[in-house]
Amino acid sequence: MRSLIESLLRIEQVDEAGAEISVVFCDDVTIRALNRRYRRQDRATDVLAFSQAEGDAFPRAAALGDVVISVETAERQARARACPLATEIEWLLLHGALHLLGYDHPNDAAAAAMDQRARQALQLAAAHPWVDAAPLSGAPAL
Repeated sequence: MRSLIESLLRIEQVDEAGAEISVVFCDDVTIRALNRRYRRQDRATDVLAFSQAEGDAFPRAAALGDVVISVETAERQARARACPLATEIEWLLLHGALHLLGYDHPNDAAAAAMDQRARQALQLAAAHPWVDAAPLSGAPAL
C-alpha cells in the first residue's frame, strides 16, 4: 500500500517525504454514520476521504488527510469484480488519495481521468492485475 501511495505522490509531484495520509479500515455501520454526518447520505459507501485542507486549496506536502475504507463493502465489490480483496482495497485507497489531492468525479470524463491516474500509480508501483483491465464501470461512489 505504501508503494502505491508513494507512486501516486510522485506522479502528482508531491513531496512524498513530508506527505502523510491516514488510513482507517472500518465496517459498513461506521462508514454509513460518517457518510450520513459529513455528506448527508444515509447509506454505506466504499471509501470516504477527509482532506486536511479547506476550500479549494489542497496541500502538496504534510498531512494530506484521512482515507476511510469499509472492508465490508470492499469485500462485496471484490466478489462482484472477481478480484482479490487486497486489489479492491488498493484501488479504494488510491481513489481516496486522489480525492485528497483535489480530484473529483462529477461526470464520466472526470471519473475516467481519476481511473487513469490511479492506473498510472499502479503501473509505477509494480505490475498489477487492474492496470491493463478494461475501464471500470465508473469510479467508486464517494
